[in-house]
Amino acid sequence: MLIPVDRLLALVSDIFAAAGCSPAEARRVAAGLVDANLTGHDSHGVARVPRYVDWLQSGEVEADRSVEIVRESGGLCVVDGNYGFGATVGRQAVELGISRALEQGTSIVALRHAGHLGRIGQWAELALESGLVSVHFVNVAGSVLVAPFGGVDRRFSTAPIAFGFPLQGESPVVLDFATSAVAEGKVLVASNGGKPLPSGSLIDPDGRLSTDPATLYGSFEGTTERDARRGAGAIRAMGEHKGSGLALMCELLSGVLLGSGTSGPEKHRFANGMVSIYMQPGAFGSAEAISQEARSFVAWVRSARPAPPSEQVLIPGDPERSTRTERTEAGIPLPPGTWDGIVRTAQRFGVST
Repeated sequence: MLIPVDRLLALVSDIFAAAGCSPAEARRVAAGLVDANLTGHDSHGVARVPRYVDWLQSGEVEADRSVEIVRESGGLCVVDGNYGFGATVGRQAVELGISRALEQGTSIVALRHAGHLGRIGQWAELALESGLVSVHFVNVAGSVLVAPFGGVDRRFSTAPIAFGFPLQGESPVVLDFATSAVAEGKVLVASNGGKPLPSGSLIDPDGRLSTDPATLYGSFEGTTERDARRGAGAIRAMGEHKGSGLALMCELLSGVLLGSGTSGPEKHRFANGMVSIYMQPGAFGSAEAISQEARSFVAWVRSARPAPPSEQVLIPGDPERSTRTERTEAGIPLPPGTWDGIVRTAQRFGVST
């Protein structure tokens, strides 16, 4: 089913306002979720509404919190998100990094104890609005979902990474991916009747590869609840040993070094940690020369002969821009299970759908 963007944004905003967020925060949370759907990242979109609301009601995430600066050293600033919604504290941390980079040329802002930060590419896009290059490393404390290369037991979070690079006068490069074979949200979408998982995305305790969401969630027939703690299997790392190594580094950087907590073995409250680096291109040399070479190189990459010939070579960010245009005009497609979960959550708070 196709839901008009404005209708979906208004409905999700109303749900979070009724659940206890201020109107401004409710709008931010809704905008972040709907934007993920607009770019085609349904794994981080409105399928998460029931889960976000449950987290708010249980105290896992807290409404209307702000970041606090806990440590500054040279170009580094460590901030605490106080377990607030990622849509709020994530934006505050990124805006702080942007402002410091615009003043100093470069900055590092490390955000700990944030609620779910959503699609990490959105933060690279926010930095790009100010012409900045950025890199973002993320982990999820208290979330053990991914088996390391060669193993079947869960050890990592999905540990996403994002990069943004501006191309003056052209669409920027935006690379955003989980270090797992699929984001957990893609398993969630598949469990609701959405796009099936790619072959071998999951692994059973006996080492057999799987695409069945029940591998991660256990049996979920007859309910909209999805709890990864009930499943016996795991998500696999992307790219075999390469994704596994990247996930390890995300846990060390954004969990250990930052002090936000890792996926385990100690028990940590669920939270995202994010270490972000912001850079002005002009701080490295001639901004004009850098821009010219970047555009020339990206054009050269695009010029590679496509296989198959009927398609074209894309750069990171192209699919999201194309999907945004399409869905803004046609509406956002939602599988029945996702829409049912949103409707039930709305009814729970007396919000009209």
